[in-house]
Amino acid sequence: MEAKDRIIVALDVDSIKKAIALVEELSPYVGSFKIGLQLMHSILNSIIIPKKEEEAIKNLKDIRKLFSSLKRKIFWDGKFSDIPNTIKGASEEVVKLGVKMFNLHACAGQAAIKTAVENKGKSLLLGVTVLTSISDTECSSIYGNLSDSKVKQFALMLFDAGADGVICSPRELETLRDFRLLKVTPGVRPQWAVTEDQDPERIMTPYEAIIGGVDYLVIGRPITNPPEEIGSSVEAVKLIVKEIEEAEKNIDEKYK
Repeated sequence: MEAKDRIIVALDVDSIKKAIALVEELSPYVGSFKIGLQLMHSILNSIIIPKKEEEAIKNLKDIRKLFSSLKRKIFWDGKFSDIPNTIKGASEEVVKLGVKMFNLHACAGQAAIKTAVENKGKSLLLGVTVLTSISDTECSSIYGNLSDSKVKQFALMLFDAGADGVICSPRELETLRDFRLLKVTPGVRPQWAVTEDQDPERIMTPYEAIIGGVDYLVIGRPITNPPEEIGSSVEAVKLIVKEIEEAEKNIDEKYK
């Protein structure tokens, strides 16, 4: 896998046009694009809310253009969490889009995970463990234990049920190193990027994450809205690719 193919750009934007612009600009430089809850609902709004049918039709054409340009570069970040039968139906529908990967919350339970596995087609199924915005204190309040313990428990559930990968904080990579699952991590920030709503203690640079054993890096704002001194989104990606390549050269032999 080339260094650029490890990068999943988070299309956390509020319009189809913004998403199309980012995809057109960045497709040659990254591996995939994440479509999350904000863009999903923006897509829905763009064809339901307009009072004039002509506007809705124009928006629909833009939606089709976006998905045509993405092809099999989509990470569908729907984070399914429901009863097994509902997850079965959702999985069947999302794979029709030809997505590269999609996800669900591991806390939905092993039966739900198995149902998604059985209906994932050629797509990769990833499991969300503990959100990177959740601190250890809050994790204990919600799940009854610290994040490291819960991440390991959820990862074991995912592995036993046949999922392809796990989504976790880069700080949990060491805990999950021996799990035969793809590791996909948000919470990755180059040193030159500003952190906002994610716990600093659960964030790593791209270099650190690659050394730690990550397979894919989900990166949003450092790429889609980089600091002025970095320049364009393409320049931001090039810096991150360089950092990934440097890390790949320095991975300890025992981890290869």
